[in-house]
Amino acid sequence: MPDKYLVTLTSEEREDLKQLTRRGTLSARKLKRAQILMLADAGHPDETIAQMLHAGVSTVHRTRQKCVEGGVEFALKEQPRPDSQRKLDGKAEAFLVATACSDPPEGRAEWTMQLLADRLVELKLVEAISGETVRRTLKKNQLKPWLKEQWCFPTVGADFVWRMEAVLDLYAQPYNRAEPVICFDERPCQLISQTRLPEPPAPKRSGRYDYEYKREGTCNLFGFFQPLTGWRHLRATRHRKSEDFALCMQYLVDVLFPEADRVHVVLDNLNTHSPASLYQTFEPAEALRILQCLQFHYTPKHGSWLNMVECEFSVLSRQCLNRRIPSFEELAQEVSVWEQRRNQAKATVDWLFSTMDARTKLSRLYPTPSLS
Repeated sequence: MPDKYLVTLTSEEREDLKQLTRRGTLSARKLKRAQILMLADAGHPDETIAQMLHAGVSTVHRTRQKCVEGGVEFALKEQPRPDSQRKLDGKAEAFLVATACSDPPEGRAEWTMQLLADRLVELKLVEAISGETVRRTLKKNQLKPWLKEQWCFPTVGADFVWRMEAVLDLYAQPYNRAEPVICFDERPCQLISQTRLPEPPAPKRSGRYDYEYKREGTCNLFGFFQPLTGWRHLRATRHRKSEDFALCMQYLVDVLFPEADRVHVVLDNLNTHSPASLYQTFEPAEALRILQCLQFHYTPKHGSWLNMVECEFSVLSRQCLNRRIPSFEELAQEVSVWEQRRNQAKATVDWLFSTMDARTKLSRLYPTPSLS
């Protein structure tokens, strides 16, 4: 028996449905309706379409009927079901959102969907409600009470602003061989060895390693980075005491840049990153000699993102350190090879954030002038 409702699409409607089915965010019901319309337009009967799409014959028939009577958009649109009622009215939904944003019950780290559902029933806002209904309601309000992000809330003001602009102005200066700009920082590293030999990857099987491991202590990496030349140097040390910082500054002046008139060093506010560390390590005359060759530029507190060596440490972590390295000697060797290859490629950071960008995009951080 021929179908009562014949679907005939225009070329534009066919193309729109094709594009619609290629979207990854389309709901399953809307996707199936679009597929039904395209198959019906191709001349397939209801039974064949239902078999191809694993749908009911009545679903295919209703979709045809809605398309013929109301058009393609009407057939795709989800119509409210006459017998369905909202589990949560406006008041109950607002209470659910407020509860999800509040502190969880005593003894619990966070709200769960079932805890929220039980609270609504306990307060007699609904007779019964499932955790899935709670989840859909929170999703509609773009709320995820179980998700917490670690964040730093800096105290910003004039001190933050002037330090930020000082670093940005330094980055904007052209290359000067006599006064190189070096970004400096340090990174702790944990030494870990395998307790069992890992298995290499094979066809149809990924590589495997045992979840157990053995701690072999810690060490430290000092990083020197000159972005304008695409050069970096990493120095592994057993620890990161104030004398280690002082020795790095002596190494920077006497070995890395012995011919420079002055070396500009961008660094953060760690307590060991201070001229006092040099006086604690060397005789006063030697400490003064080193400091006369250096000019420190401190990033703002909680503003270490302004130090370009952080980008290098990020690349190092992803490319070299994201594995178990058992000994200090092996770590130093692996880091040295990584450093040589990066220097050969002259990889650098294309820093585009300027002082004018800061005044525009971070205007909220700037204090209101007392004299204007």
